[in-house]
Amino acid sequence: MQPVVLVTGASSGIGFALCQRLLREDGRIQLCLACRSMQKASATRAMLLATHPAAQVSLVHMDVSSLESVLRAASEIQHRFQRLDYLFLNAGIMPNTRISFKALISGFFSGKAVHMLSTAEGLITQEDSVTADGLQKVFETNLFGHFILIRQLEPLLCCPEKPSQLIWTSSINARKSAFSLTDYQHSKGKESYSSSKYASDLASVALNKHFNKQGLYSSVVCPGLVMTNLTYGILPSFFWKLLMPIMWMIRFFTKTYTLTPYNGAEAQVWLFKQKPESLDARVKYQSCTSLLGRSYVEPQKMDVDEETAEIFYQKLLELEKQVLARLNAH
Repeated sequence: MQPVVLVTGASSGIGFALCQRLLREDGRIQLCLACRSMQKASATRAMLLATHPAAQVSLVHMDVSSLESVLRAASEIQHRFQRLDYLFLNAGIMPNTRISFKALISGFFSGKAVHMLSTAEGLITQEDSVTADGLQKVFETNLFGHFILIRQLEPLLCCPEKPSQLIWTSSINARKSAFSLTDYQHSKGKESYSSSKYASDLASVALNKHFNKQGLYSSVVCPGLVMTNLTYGILPSFFWKLLMPIMWMIRFFTKTYTLTPYNGAEAQVWLFKQKPESLDARVKYQSCTSLLGRSYVEPQKMDVDEETAEIFYQKLLELEKQVLARLNAH
């Protein structure tokens, strides 16, 4: 059987690089690109077919910051496919990001410079907004829209005889200190991106607990620091070009500066080739690049506990009930 692969946020950055690499790994796959902009999605499909003319590449319109859009897309996917083998939960935003130059300068004169530059801890903040669904936009886009998608696609994903994989794109910036169970949408803080990525780590752990026996497995990857639309949104592109030589030099000290989307997709491609039941549910698979440019994957234990993950999972189920009831009422 031809594996069916769905990738959210597939039209640029790591999502596009992932699609290219997946087709190189296995040209038989049925690849579905779930994108917010159908114009960009069509251009991406054309580029993929230019290098893989025999590939089966389809499109579905989905904006994960809109539950109505997610539900429509899920319904279309269910009509189109009988099962899903891989669901790459890759779409994400990091809006209105600001750098604390004060923290940057002080970091250079402390012993934490490498840690700060490799994790962005204390360096970046975001100004979030509220969606039409009444949810925090970063939370809904990076986590909750994907959670609803998984829930809607359970019939295609759960098959004990042939396991399926969920693969979340998390971040090295996912930090426990940015997340709170009492404010899991991060409406009161300034680190919504970090909070949402830690939330995806928790969700992955909980999903394994609830669905492994049904043949559904969840894993988390970190692409490292990659130059994509997210990072280019923090500073002007010319500034990044000036910084690039310094960033290459930082590879002397840290392996997480993958820099290119191709390198950043290393962990996702590696997981594509693994048996999901053999993976560690409490590990984040980190894309790494050596000083000489060699890409490899390194497992890192996540700073999560199953009790917090379960409480959060139950909160997500409760929120799901509320928002679906609201949508049905309309």
